[in-house]
Amino acid sequence: MSTFAEYAAAVRQLSVQVREGERGAAAEAERRRRLHGGVAQLGQRLAAQGHRLDQLGTAIGAPPAAAAPAATPDAPDPATDAEGDPVVVLEEAGRLADEAELRTRQVEALAARPELLPTWSPAARAVAVYVACAAAGVLLMLVLVVASGVGLVSGFTLGAWICAGLPVLSFAAGWLILGRWGRPALATVDPPRFVPLGFVICVALVPTAYCASLLLVRFLR
Repeated sequence: MSTFAEYAAAVRQLSVQVREGERGAAAEAERRRRLHGGVAQLGQRLAAQGHRLDQLGTAIGAPPAAAAPAATPDAPDPATDAEGDPVVVLEEAGRLADEAELRTRQVEALAARPELLPTWSPAARAVAVYVACAAAGVLLMLVLVVASGVGLVSGFTLGAWICAGLPVLSFAAGWLILGRWGRPALATVDPPRFVPLGFVICVALVPTAYCASLLLVRFLR
């Protein structure tokens, strides 16, 4: 009887160990499944981030980065990671991916702004550019006035430059500047250049400045 009792106890103990082993194997299988799913999801996020970064690089004229190899079913089992607990490693990789997404959004926000006066509205930027170009035209006009005073430029030439040449050149310069530095890197269409407004500013400012200079000279006399 003692022999049978010992045999029965051994069988029960073996049964308990088998059930515990089955539960452990099921838990390990579930752990591996979750790790593989996490790795696959992280790989998809990284691929999407890489694609978006390539788009941003193309927008700013930078060469695309070399593509990282995609995860495959034959990739090493994350459960055999020799550097530490694979769960911890996967969580750290996810945190880095979140940080990369945040920085990518910050880059996108910057790339959506033009290089010139990025915090200004399009209308205010256009006014500032056209006024600056017209002011440069006024400086050239003063040079021509001085040259006319010493006989280097005829009165007809001076009038032509004041009434037509300098205003048109100022407007063209502002139009080109807005198209080059007023365009966001991610823009797919040309930015608004406010052509009528710019033309009025340039055409009005240069002759007005000339008339003001004449009045000032007469007043000082």
